[in-house]
Amino acid sequence: MHFAQYYLDCLSQASYLIGDTTTGRAVLVDPRRDIDDYLHDAEAAGLRIELVIETHIHADFLSGHLELARATGATIAFGEAAETGFPIRRLRDGEHISLGADDGQGVTLTVLATPGHTLESICLVLREHPDDEVPYGVLTGDTLFVGDVGRPDLLSAAGHTPQDMAARLHRSLHTKLLTLPDATRVFPAHGAGSACGRNLSSETSSTIGDQRRFNYALQPMPEADFIRLITAGQPTTPGYFAHDAALNRDGHPLLEPGPPPALTLDEALAARDRQGAVLLDCRPLAAYTRSHLTGSLHTSLDTRFAEYAGSVVAPGTPIVLLADPGTEQEARLRLARIGYDHVLGHLPDPTAVLNRTPALSRGSRRIRHEELALQEPQLGKGGSAEGARTADAEPADAEPVGAESSDARPTDAMPADATPGDGIPAEVTPAGATSAEVQLIDVRNPAEYEAGALPGARNIPLAGLPHRIAELDPARPVVLYCRSGNRSVIAAALLEARGFGEVCDVIGGYEVAAGAGV
Repeated sequence: MHFAQYYLDCLSQASYLIGDTTTGRAVLVDPRRDIDDYLHDAEAAGLRIELVIETHIHADFLSGHLELARATGATIAFGEAAETGFPIRRLRDGEHISLGADDGQGVTLTVLATPGHTLESICLVLREHPDDEVPYGVLTGDTLFVGDVGRPDLLSAAGHTPQDMAARLHRSLHTKLLTLPDATRVFPAHGAGSACGRNLSSETSSTIGDQRRFNYALQPMPEADFIRLITAGQPTTPGYFAHDAALNRDGHPLLEPGPPPALTLDEALAARDRQGAVLLDCRPLAAYTRSHLTGSLHTSLDTRFAEYAGSVVAPGTPIVLLADPGTEQEARLRLARIGYDHVLGHLPDPTAVLNRTPALSRGSRRIRHEELALQEPQLGKGGSAEGARTADAEPADAEPVGAESSDARPTDAMPADATPGDGIPAEVTPAGATSAEVQLIDVRNPAEYEAGALPGARNIPLAGLPHRIAELDPARPVVLYCRSGNRSVIAAALLEARGFGEVCDVIGGYEVAAGAGV
């Protein structure tokens, strides 16, 4: 048996190449859109990809089933309940997929219908030999994660309540997956940082036995308690999720490889002014906050770039990339992985351009936690009625630990070689503001906010900010913070681009401010 997991850190997404080396037949499960690695590895192993299996209609990335079908002639397969805009093979509950010879021996996958995360969700039990008592493993899609289970409230399950889907998920877990032997390995579709659950581990595999013992959602409890548990505390979903679910269901244009064309500054500004293009600054946080084109948005390639871009840029919006030299192709590819294909071009060496055109640029306004402490009366310490956290508040959306991680899973703090405030204008505080004027906004996910927040802060998660900007007054000062200083800069850029005049964020975020007793 050939078995390979491909884990994409920037989207916390796993795909799998499984083959029988005696016959050369293979399947690819939950592929991403850029398929060259799969094709190279299959060729090197002497495998032919005959079937592309999707464990469900994904919402968090644009899948590569269409790209693989074109490149290999493979058939696309979904669970029996899937409704798609292109031909598929429907996989029935209990169906066996043999990759071995005609005698029925060899690598075998058994389909388990496991609705709950979505109606069409399936899991795949993998055996090297069809009569193996203990399976090699089970590919659990978004039904079971390491440390969590799939959320039951995403839009791909439209028409069914989260409570109904949670009940289906409970049955799928207990009548299908938890009947497998404890030694069965678990290979999920996502890990820590994904918004497809709230408590995903950074481990990319486990066993049924370990999950039975340690996964909070699999502990013995009545079904009603399970439903209450997993329908509360889910993270806010990025705005692109519904867009990607529709494209994965109905079909999408095939990925076009290659770097984006280079644009002059005049061409980039014309694209913004005449075509409504977003100027998306992909440089590291320190470079962006030091100087950026006025009105540009920001999300750095060293964070969860595509997810954050999909949180603040509407699907279909034309994009001009402002990326460090040599990184523009990576930025374009990572946007393509979430279906953001409308990249008009990139501005070569934007830092050099900014140095030549200071009239078109500005630095970000940021405050240190010491300055925030000095602002206590203005920020309503001791109980602003609007959005203030109370001890008996109801649980709200959670975000997994490490949800701000990137390819290398760094935190969103200032880079090690940058000094807080370095290159930032001195006039960073909302000077002269009164407690009634300052809007202190926590852009973390609600469960982070419920676990601890700065006094007087109101919670508007980054993923929900584009739809809730009308709740804020652009004429009043805004102070933003997140866990450690990345999401707040992204949010500040969005507000500045929408015409807010006095916006700043807290360097180091809640971690630093709370640690200092602010």
